[in-house]
Order: sequence, then C-alpha cells, then structure tokens
Amino acid sequence: MVSFFIAKMKLDVLSLFPGAFTSFLETSIVARAIAKGVLTVNLDDIRRYSADKHQKVDDYPYGGFAGMVATPQPLWDAIKACLAAGPAPVIYFSPQGRRLSQKILCDYAQEQHIILLCGHYKEIDQRIRRLMVSDEISLGDFVLSGGELAAQVFIDGIARLQDGVLSDISSAQSDSFYHGKLGFPCYTRPEVFIEQKVPDILLSGNHAKVQDWAKAESEILTRTRRPDLL
Repeated sequence: MVSFFIAKMKLDVLSLFPGAFTSFLETSIVARAIAKGVLTVNLDDIRRYSADKHQKVDDYPYGGFAGMVATPQPLWDAIKACLAAGPAPVIYFSPQGRRLSQKILCDYAQEQHIILLCGHYKEIDQRIRRLMVSDEISLGDFVLSGGELAAQVFIDGIARLQDGVLSDISSAQSDSFYHGKLGFPCYTRPEVFIEQKVPDILLSGNHAKVQDWAKAESEILTRTRRPDLL
C-alpha cells in the first residue's frame, strides 16, 4: 500500500452549509496540509446554483412520502461547474454507500481532484445519484442530518496522507487499519503512572524485539476486538 502522495490535491465541497467547515479547515492536520500547499479545499454553496428566485433547493417527494428531497437542478449545475476544470470523481455521502475504510482513503489520496457532495433533507433526487455520482460513502450504520460531518472525516483522513503533512509518515503506516489490523498500545512518560508501568520491552532499546512486541499486540487486539479484519 502506498504510504503518501506527492501530487497536490484539490477538493471541491458542495454543501448547503459551507460555514460548517470554517473552523475545521483552520485546525490541526487539515490546516497544516493547506498551509503546506499540498491540499486545496474549495467550499461552494449549492443554493448559489438554484434557478428559483428564492434559491429554493428542496421539494416534496413524489409518492407522498414524508420529508423533503433536494431538487436536481441546483445539484446538477453545481457539479457541472466543478467539472469544468476537468473530470473528477464525485463522492456523495450517504448511509446507503459503502463503508469508509483506510483502503478507500489511500486509494482516493492518489487523486488530484475530488468533488464531495454533501446531501441534506431526506435525500437528494435519485437522478443526480444515477447521472453524476461516481461513488457513495457511508461512515457507518447510522443517519446524520447532512453530509458535512462525513465530508470532514473524509478530508481529515485524506489530508494526513499528503506528502509532508505528518512529521513522520511512519506514524500513519502503523495506524489502525493501515495494514488491515488494529494498532498497538502506546506509552509515554512517566515510566510509572498510578502504579501502572510501561512494559519492560519498550525500555530495552532492542528495536527488533520492540517491533515484534508491537506486531503481537496488534494481533491480539485485532483478534479480540475486530476478528472480522483477519
């Protein structure tokens, strides 16, 4: 699996609430990736593309179902505007999508341009999903009010894989799920805390044995907590 990626990445985020990303993009790893110039995030308000004089972007669903549905025209025009710079995958965040994984993040981290579509209301018009969306991604078996939080999770996961963002890329290589297993337990100073001592092997200075310990602990945690990964 590739550990990090040199090409600069551009993310176009389409949302009804672009303000939800403001502080997120100014914080921690994502802010560092942007400051280093390896990640560009453009926020765009879907309402800007509405042909309705009141910038209406939702309507009642056919069939008499409860809830409201995002209308296709603003979504179509917003995505087309992003695609004017060239072809790019369009990701729609939905509980009906495939579950986000580290492999998916690593695969997408190789792209130079990605469009992230944040839905809202009960759903977006199915025709947009059929005609414009290339992938649907879910955070898990639950429902959120919109796709903004899911998009932030995706952006954070992508940002930390960009070249030079982490001070030591090997840190990402030993994270949970990177090699298909859970990560190993970590300790720092002090050596003893509330009568709990750091394992002697970590104090030995024997790098080979430390690596063997980390692999064994990772295996134990994975078999105990996520045997489905093995």
